[in-house]
Amino acid sequence: MSETRTGPVGIGIVGAGVISGTYLENLTAFPDVRVHAIGDLFPKAAAARAAEHGVPAHGGIDAVLGNPDVEIVVNLTIPAAHVEVSLAAISAGKHVWSEKPVALDREGGQRLIDAAEAAGVRLGCAPDTFLGAGLQTSLKALARGDIGTPLTALTLMQSPGPESWHPNPAFLFQTGAGPLFDIGPYYLTTLVQAFGPVASVAAIASTARAQRVIGSGPRAGETFDVTVPTHVSAIAQFRSGQSSQSIFSFDSPLPRAGFVEITGTDATLALPDPNNFDGDVQIRRRGSEEWEVLASTTALSTRGTGVLEMARAIRAGRPHRVQGALAHHVVDVMESIAESAQSGAFVPVSSTVEAAAPLPDDWDPTAATV
Repeated sequence: MSETRTGPVGIGIVGAGVISGTYLENLTAFPDVRVHAIGDLFPKAAAARAAEHGVPAHGGIDAVLGNPDVEIVVNLTIPAAHVEVSLAAISAGKHVWSEKPVALDREGGQRLIDAAEAAGVRLGCAPDTFLGAGLQTSLKALARGDIGTPLTALTLMQSPGPESWHPNPAFLFQTGAGPLFDIGPYYLTTLVQAFGPVASVAAIASTARAQRVIGSGPRAGETFDVTVPTHVSAIAQFRSGQSSQSIFSFDSPLPRAGFVEITGTDATLALPDPNNFDGDVQIRRRGSEEWEVLASTTALSTRGTGVLEMARAIRAGRPHRVQGALAHHVVDVMESIAESAQSGAFVPVSSTVEAAAPLPDDWDPTAATV
């Protein structure tokens, strides 16, 4: 695709499910992008979203891929469809932003990277939460040396599971999801931004119940099968020498989300929830018995921030920050964790990636820059 266009970057969305509402709320508010079309396997769902957010065109996937004004396709389909839809968008000459995970396995992720490179288009993938004020502030504190030399990290995500609130939760308990693939990308992406690429992992996993019950919406009371582990404990060794311990669980009556601590030689930093774009950054220094609020941050934008950053990078002719290679590395890490849980052995992670450069301090998603 040629990158000689000017003005706001054209956006098309494939997938009119729950998460599309948040994306549309943001993308229709950013001055540097324009949402031209939304498509879905169920065109009526696309029509409803289009009416809700003032999107001019809607229908099936062709309403997006065939629209000449669409430059970036935002792929919000279920994980099992991510590779197929993204490849179709790449074949249509579109840049692609995918919801996480970018693929269900290493092979799928590499196919997307290779296809995008061959077509001369860009590939990006959620999570983009590390572009938010909370994690950007945290990462800059680490880079400044506020905790000395970073050594280790501890992350916890424990919940009873999303079936109590999600009206169609079965896919979250199938291949490509579960707590590892659904929630893991937020935590693992943050760790890669802090420590760099992962070298090897080890893990154990379990499944508490073979079936679960939908707790809300028109299908409340229906049961569905669970086909992936619902509790994963993992350790990771990074190429830089640092290490982390993580729990990803849909089996805990005690909710404990957003727990990320990075310990250094001089202090420990408590990061905001990596599933969000803001929050308090706290530090506990060596010898102190109290946490200190290093910064209280407010999000300027949420889901779709990475799409905007990609759009601006397209117009500027520079690399975008939330690269497909980053998402591919995280998939490689997660697949390696799953393999380790099955084999009981450490599994090396073959892919690598560089952490993204920090955003400029004056980066403003509400500004018109293109």
